[in-house]
Amino acid sequence: HAPGTVRRRLTSWSILTRWRGLTSAFGAPSLKSGLRLAVRASARPRQRKSRKAVTGDVLAKLLETCASDRLVDVRDRALLLTAFASGGRRRSEVAGLHVGDLVDEEPVRADPAEKNSPSLPCLSLHLCRTKTTTSDDSEHVLLIGRPVSALKHWLAEAAIKEGPIFRRIDQWGNIDRRALTPQSVNLILKRRCKQAGLDAALFSAHGLRSGYLTEAANRGVSLPEAMQQSLHKSVTQAASYYNNAEQKNGRAARLIV
Repeated sequence: HAPGTVRRRLTSWSILTRWRGLTSAFGAPSLKSGLRLAVRASARPRQRKSRKAVTGDVLAKLLETCASDRLVDVRDRALLLTAFASGGRRRSEVAGLHVGDLVDEEPVRADPAEKNSPSLPCLSLHLCRTKTTTSDDSEHVLLIGRPVSALKHWLAEAAIKEGPIFRRIDQWGNIDRRALTPQSVNLILKRRCKQAGLDAALFSAHGLRSGYLTEAANRGVSLPEAMQQSLHKSVTQAASYYNNAEQKNGRAARLIV
């Protein structure tokens, strides 16, 4: 098993033991030390959740597959743009979005440095609970420009005024009242990859998250600014995408070309 799987199972047993009022040995230093040494000795490399990142060029190909006015295409276009532009949201966060989480903000300039720059629509996206927060935290990110237009177009076409934003659509075009599941979000991305002529096995919904940070690094966005949008808590995790981009764009590997 992967080290993460072992840790989760040990945590489950530890919680169950405490619930039964029994003395737990799962927090013993010897167990923690043994697990740490086992992970270090394991030859199994840590796998990325998505083997390839959904960067800007990949996202453009996916959006081309949902360019029509069919309801399912309108939904998927809004879903992909929202998930990517809001900092690479996790599939559970995308599935859990509700209309009440959206707050209209004042329009912003396309280029803050230019006074005559055209204004763009802006939305504040409130995330009640994420993987690294609780329901008491008030985290929010911004959507600006095309993602806002796509999201509002979907809500208008689907006549959604409350409840979940992204919902299942059956083969007859009927919209379910219930939200998409996180697994459905993943399947939507894989289906769009296949339609775009990409190898769906290389991509997953988490590729939107890694792709956002990779694209931010490629475009010269600072790490703290990107983390403010992606809501990464670990600088080490977020910086790994930047290190990969800088290594490819740097001169160190180009001494002999």
